[in-house]
Amino acid sequence: MTKFRYCPLCAEELEAVTRDGFERLSCTASECDYIHWNNPTPVVAAIVETPDGVILVRNHGWPEKWFGLVTGFLEKNEHPETGVIREVQEELGLEAEVVSLVGLYPFERMNQLIIAYHLRAEGEVCLGDELAEYRRVAVSKLRPWPFATGDAVRDWLAERRA
Repeated sequence: MTKFRYCPLCAEELEAVTRDGFERLSCTASECDYIHWNNPTPVVAAIVETPDGVILVRNHGWPEKWFGLVTGFLEKNEHPETGVIREVQEELGLEAEVVSLVGLYPFERMNQLIIAYHLRAEGEVCLGDELAEYRRVAVSKLRPWPFATGDAVRDWLAERRA
């Protein structure tokens, strides 16, 4: 849980209370009803399939051998399908189309809910500012990793085999 110490509305101390079976931070001031719900943040993820394979990306700051899916936060009032297409355009410079929803995946460590899609794209990759590099991996060689968007890759590969 995020550890705020003071209420953002009245500056009184916050205390942990159990509400609806979950621990929440609640304002101690009797006239303030602020509760920090700490709900997960929605994040879109793209399994970008091209004629030459699936594109995996490495963000700046990641170890050199770490590659993952294109991901990004939704904008206010943005539909997840629109958001995932926008993220692929911003990060790879590709026009893409959504093929299908792969699934929803909680990423507890970051308090996120990943909304994963399969997209098809073609063209020349032009990396956006957030990415250090990319690679294309043949679908036959693609392997899931044991956390976060790796679960979406696992499910997508299983669906392809079925």
